[in-house]
Amino acid sequence: MKVGCIGLGDIAQKAYLPVLGTRPGLQLHLQTRTPATLTRVADSLHLPPGQRHTDLDGLLAQELDAAFVHAPTVVHPEIVERLIEAGVPTYVDKPLAYELAASERLVRLAEERNVALAVGFNRRYAPGYAQCADHPRELIIMQKNRIGLPELPRPMILDDFIHVVDTLRFLVPGEVEDVTVRARTEDGLLHHVVLQLSGAGFTALGVMNRLSGSAEETLEVSGQDTKRQVVNLAEVVDHKGQPSVRRRGDWVPVARQRGVEQAVLAFLDAVGAGRVLSARDALATHELCERVVREVEEGSAA
Repeated sequence: MKVGCIGLGDIAQKAYLPVLGTRPGLQLHLQTRTPATLTRVADSLHLPPGQRHTDLDGLLAQELDAAFVHAPTVVHPEIVERLIEAGVPTYVDKPLAYELAASERLVRLAEERNVALAVGFNRRYAPGYAQCADHPRELIIMQKNRIGLPELPRPMILDDFIHVVDTLRFLVPGEVEDVTVRARTEDGLLHHVVLQLSGAGFTALGVMNRLSGSAEETLEVSGQDTKRQVVNLAEVVDHKGQPSVRRRGDWVPVARQRGVEQAVLAFLDAVGAGRVLSARDALATHELCERVVREVEEGSAA
């Protein structure tokens, strides 16, 4: 299977290439416009010259079986459109695009061309979070906080808070009937945002504080007098009387702990089996993020 990797930044090097570069039967092709980075990364993977590309045309000439897009968000629409038009099953980092209209256009195009399109919501595959889907979920609370990183609302929500939004959508046990957004902005920058989703018998809260004093990610699901807590995607604590702690094994790769490895293999398995994956559900997450952006911007302008 010929697989392209477009963009060789931190996320590609730390999470995706350790999986793709060791996959049996996979011929990996790299593409970036930065020659020095291409040489360094390709050398580390012992790739021959024919599997190194500095432009998308050269990569597409290889007649790829699949592609992974890890380029900056601003160029996602252009790259993904070309891949879909070429009939290449595509996995792209979230978000599809900063603007909802562009995301909608890409999903429609993939459906019209009958080409697989997947968005990298790896937390759905992270072992700790996947285990929460089997737990009572009357109350869901997720926090993803940072230190000293207030940001413009749209990039903050679409690049980062989108993980929280999608995880809540993944875990809610029923139809969402009410959506509430609260936020604090100052000088046009978003300091924190809170999203509440509720429906029959459940409430889900998603929180991001960019001035929290701590870089952390926690998820709690509770119901029927039990609670499961996941700390930084690595430690699972079950509460029913005395807490029971399960920690990530010392030799578990980061890509597996964070669900990246599982997401990559699920995508490649689907491509290999000829299944056309749809990004329609991922688009619903983008739609909800757009609502959050709109309400935050309207609130800050009030």
